[in-house]
Amino acid sequence: MSTQIQSRPVTADELLRIPDDGFRYELIAGELRKMTPAGGQHGRIAMRAGRSLANHVESNGLGAVFAAETGFRLASAPDTVRAPDAAFIAKERADQIGEVPGYLPGAPDLAVEVVSPGDTYSEVVEKAFDWLDAGTHLVVVVDPRRRNVTLYRSRDDIRILAEGDVLDGGEVVPGWRVPVRDLFG
Repeated sequence: MSTQIQSRPVTADELLRIPDDGFRYELIAGELRKMTPAGGQHGRIAMRAGRSLANHVESNGLGAVFAAETGFRLASAPDTVRAPDAAFIAKERADQIGEVPGYLPGAPDLAVEVVSPGDTYSEVVEKAFDWLDAGTHLVVVVDPRRRNVTLYRSRDDIRILAEGDVLDGGEVVPGWRVPVRDLFG
């Protein structure tokens, strides 16, 4: 769940300099949004997804995986910075970007989002569509309450996986496969 805390446009550079106050923030079209800290279930599921993704990507030299709260600058003037629960960038692009001290430019190839108890359906869909609109090829939304995973490949290519299904990275992360039930423990 997010709440607006400031009405004047904020830049990505200003967001980067906000003192640590125990909260996390995203920037949506210049609007600073305070994000509720994730709970235990959310963190555990995000770690399972991220660990599975990172192990596969690193074992196969496919690119770079980023931990929760890594900011991606999706748009400028007004600035948008989103932070998924896990993300992947393919090797060629990751090599071009290199080490970046601030927010990563552009969208990741894959973004993983874990639904928090306070998230509304519209917030989750908005975030998935923001990723897609910015160039993300696959958005994986893990819903602990429903114990399912929704794959967004485009605004009209959306697939829901149940616990008995297998999440497959397809062409975005070749060979990455994880049983949906494994994400929930």
